[in-house]
Amino acid sequence: MNPSRPVLTWSLIAIVGFLTLCPVLMLLLGSFSQGLTAFGSFTLSKYVAAYTDPFLLEVTYNTVVFVLGSSVFSTVLALFLAYLNTRTNIPFKPVFTVLSIVPMMIPHLLFSVSWALLLNPSNGLINLFLVDILPLDGAPFNVYSLWGMVLVEGLLNMPIAYLIIAPAMASFDVSLEESSRVFGANIWKTLLRVTLPVLRPAILAAFVLAIVRSLASYAVPRVLGMPGRVDVLATYLYEMISTGFAPDYGKAAALGMSVLSASIALIVLYRALTSESGRFVTISSRGFKPTVIQLNRARLPLFILVGALCLLMIVLPVAVLLYTSFVPYSMVPSARAFSMMTLKHWTDVLNEPLSVLALKNSLFLAIVGATLGVLLSLFVAYVIVKLRTRAAALLESLSFLSFSFPGIVIGIGFMWFFVQTPLYSTLTALLLAYVAAYLPYGIRPMASAFVQVHAHLEESSLVSGASPLTTMRRIIVPLIIPGVVSGWILMATMFIRELTVSVVLSRPGTEVLAVQILSFADDGLWGKLSALGIIMIIISTGLVLLAQYTGKLFKRQA
Repeated sequence: MNPSRPVLTWSLIAIVGFLTLCPVLMLLLGSFSQGLTAFGSFTLSKYVAAYTDPFLLEVTYNTVVFVLGSSVFSTVLALFLAYLNTRTNIPFKPVFTVLSIVPMMIPHLLFSVSWALLLNPSNGLINLFLVDILPLDGAPFNVYSLWGMVLVEGLLNMPIAYLIIAPAMASFDVSLEESSRVFGANIWKTLLRVTLPVLRPAILAAFVLAIVRSLASYAVPRVLGMPGRVDVLATYLYEMISTGFAPDYGKAAALGMSVLSASIALIVLYRALTSESGRFVTISSRGFKPTVIQLNRARLPLFILVGALCLLMIVLPVAVLLYTSFVPYSMVPSARAFSMMTLKHWTDVLNEPLSVLALKNSLFLAIVGATLGVLLSLFVAYVIVKLRTRAAALLESLSFLSFSFPGIVIGIGFMWFFVQTPLYSTLTALLLAYVAAYLPYGIRPMASAFVQVHAHLEESSLVSGASPLTTMRRIIVPLIIPGVVSGWILMATMFIRELTVSVVLSRPGTEVLAVQILSFADDGLWGKLSALGIIMIIISTGLVLLAQYTGKLFKRQA
């Protein structure tokens, strides 16, 4: 083995280990400390205070209902859509691709805000419209409730669940169902005894991942839950460190340890479910042709239902933000409303020093952070894919550990660390936290790219006298440019819209777009919020389209 490889591997283990384990260790130590300014004064009082709080029971109940409700909703909806797309003759199937990809361009914060603009009880556009046309005493819908949170979070998690279930559904051998029917089983018995058991790994994997995402969710509970005084663990933790005269970081760390442990356990379960999928193979070397089910009269109604879902998930959220950014206050669309449209909110935002600072900070973190993240991901992916040693396996485990960390919890862990250093309240602190939290998003596309580069190319370069660094720069990197670009764009997009870590670590002078948008929401400045939100969507969508264009460009050149 090249003597430089073990040095590279252990250097990366030290760097990645610091980024992923440091906040966890600091969170653990902080949970036994009196406070940020009394770090090292160990006590169990924070655990006692956290777990004997009478309000914790209500928060736990809300969290369980929110997490399980939204996860069941997203999984069932994804299963229904996957069945329609892969097994039936429903028209315009490309719509399903739009449903699974486009919603990811809309940040969760803005998706939540758009539903608040539509269904809040005081001046939600849909509520105002219904009160105008129907004899109602008040608003019929209140999105500031547990059911509103479940609905919005479920819609947000549906695309991820669909991307997990649809491939399994597409490769399902329909002859198994036909055999069941031949032996006298009806449609429902076949569904329960044959179809769902075979698809069990994919369905459970989608469900568990939805639970992880809902447990870590902060945008939906913050925007829709806090105004209605519906707290879940994420917002409860935030309130501990942001309200009152003496924020209790020790108590937050003590409770955060339970949330972190639950998230890690769920990710381990998710990986176990996805790894056992080979036991449920239904396609072998024999001829396979998926059967298309004729919907007959149900074809058009089901397509209308899918179209309505597209309207709810894509068109309506962006449209309501765009509309609100031009009108002076919340009003039902009408000729009068359109005649009153101005660019005032846009000019106010672009001339407001705090908004401009937040935009500059977010762009800096996206460009510099994504560049550093991709550089680190490049070497980590190389070691994981090419070396395959025990040390490389350790590095892989450390690299993907942060995927299971809820942002609000890991932000508290980083706060315990940064407050002990000169990095506290700086953009560098946010930069390090971003890279640590989103490192898996950079490693994944580059690991896939490295798999496609044969080892003989690297060996030929080394035999010819090139150093490992020269080989990496002149041979390997040019071949994996599409993966590098995809990783950079993905990380930059995540950094632009990042909220959960930022809301803990951001301080005056280090505001970012998501934090500023949240501030507008707290103040009820919906017009400014919508204008700044559209700017965020334009930047995020531009980065995604740039990634697709770059990928196609390199494919044509290949």
